[in-house]
Formats: sequence, structure tokens, C-alpha cells
Amino acid sequence: MSWFKEVFGRSSSDIVVSSKLPRPEAPPEWAPAPERSHTFGLCHDATEDEYEAAEDFCARHPPEVPRLLPSHIVERIDSEGCRAWGIEWPRSPRFAGNIHTHGEKGGSNIVKITTHNHCGDVCLMSDLPLAAGLYDIQGKIGTYYEVRIDKMDGIIAIGTACKPYPDWRFPGWNRQSAGLHLDDMRKFFEDPEGGRDYSPHLTRISPGDTVGCGYDFLRNCIFFTYNGMRLPDAFSGVYVPRTKYDVYAAIGVEGSCNFEVNFGGDVFRWKEGNEWAWRVEGHVGKMAGTSGGFDELPTYEDIRRNV
Repeated sequence: MSWFKEVFGRSSSDIVVSSKLPRPEAPPEWAPAPERSHTFGLCHDATEDEYEAAEDFCARHPPEVPRLLPSHIVERIDSEGCRAWGIEWPRSPRFAGNIHTHGEKGGSNIVKITTHNHCGDVCLMSDLPLAAGLYDIQGKIGTYYEVRIDKMDGIIAIGTACKPYPDWRFPGWNRQSAGLHLDDMRKFFEDPEGGRDYSPHLTRISPGDTVGCGYDFLRNCIFFTYNGMRLPDAFSGVYVPRTKYDVYAAIGVEGSCNFEVNFGGDVFRWKEGNEWAWRVEGHVGKMAGTSGGFDELPTYEDIRRNV
């Protein structure tokens, strides 16, 4: 989409942080991603009309403010822990497949998703937030989930987003969303073009591979894991201040794919994710107080847009 670059784009070498930002300048990790931005992805099937429709959707539907969870949901989390999280059935007619939750109450809870050849681009989102803005983190480091890929004859993308999100767009393409696209292994943050290169440790996806996505509360960053190895931080300074957002898991899928989504109902391949400090349950229940500290640092979005 070269037309988009003409209007909005500049290479990272052209970036100068605005004098309006707090001084001294933000630490390097809060700067826009230094990797080269690509005009197109490996499979750039999204049309200009779909981009325009998504922009119109975001203009007509402002971001939801953080919400208190209903009492019955809080009780369910208290009772079932991570097993309370699942994947919403998409409203998009593009989705062709099945979403099935394994196990019963008291057992593991892995969401099994199967899609067919004629499944179009669709974004599946968790039914509960990974990070709920109105609740205190209560000492947690972050939240985390994993996707185990059994078959990927189409495309799978893993990431996060805030609602409402255009469900015909992959995570990372539009407002308040981040994603790692597993067709070209590129990372995206509000980037409707080809994304940026991510990690040399991730070059291809094979059956049985596991890719995880985490949000670090302490550093306000999104990172990914591959077969149990934490990869470099993908985006820093996102979802700041934390109390302003409810952040959900977001998984893009197209074509024939089989995969499982684990919110902690089963053992994570990234071992650190099994510790209480990273599990999705536990920070719901206590209202958040006045934010401070890292929340006051300039965000990724602030720096990128004030150039």
C-alpha cells in the first residue's frame, strides 16, 4: 500500500522525537521499532477496500472503556482460574470452522479451533480480557497465552487487541492491536502494510510448534515466544496507561488450519509462564488505584505520532 506510506509513512531513520515530549528523552526501548518496514507481507491478500472499511469501522466505533466484570464472571474466575478464559464465536460470515473447548470443570481447558479452506481472514478474540484496566495487577509481572499449531495450510497470526476490533482484519493491522503473522514471521502494531522483521530464531512454522504472546506490565511491552523460548520484546510502550484499556487475546486465521489456544488450563511450553506472576487469573478483584511509575513514560504511539 504505497499510497498509505505517502500519507503517513516515514522510515525509522527520519524519526525525531518531538520537543513536546518529557525530557530527558525516553529510553531507547520506547522508540519505534528499528526494523525495516515492508510495503507488503508475504501474502498481502487484504484489499484497499477492506482497509478503508476497517478505518471507517474504527471511526464509527470508538474504543470501549475498561469495564467491571459481572459478579458471576468474577465468581467463575475464582472457581476455575485460567479455565474461565475462552474464544468468542466470531460474528463474521467469513469464519468457516469450529471452536471447541476441551475438558470439563476441574480439568484442563484448551480451546481447539479448526478452520476450512474457504475460511476468509477473520480475527478471533478472547471472551475475557488478558489485562483488565480497572483492576490492580496485584504484584503480577504480566499475562500470557499460547497457541499450538497442528496444521497451517493457510495463515495464523497471534497477538492482542482492544474491542471493538474489525473482525475481518488480522491483529496488528488496526487500532490498538499487535500481532505476529506466521506466514512471513513479521510483527505488526497498527500497521496495515507489510510489518517489520522480528527474530532470526523464528523462520518457519511446523506441525507441533507453539507460539506464545505475553504482555509485560512492568515494561509495557508485547513479546512472543517460540517453542518455549522467549523472543525479544516486539513492541514497547503499548497500552499505556494500563488503566485505560481492556486488552484481549486476538488470533487471526485464514484458510485450512488446526490449532489449540491455551490460556493456562494446561501447562505452558514457556516454563516461566506457568508461574503465578504470568497467569491470566489473579489480578481481577481489586480495583486499580492511581497509576504512576512506568505508566507515565511516553508510549510507543506518542513517539511514533509526534514526529
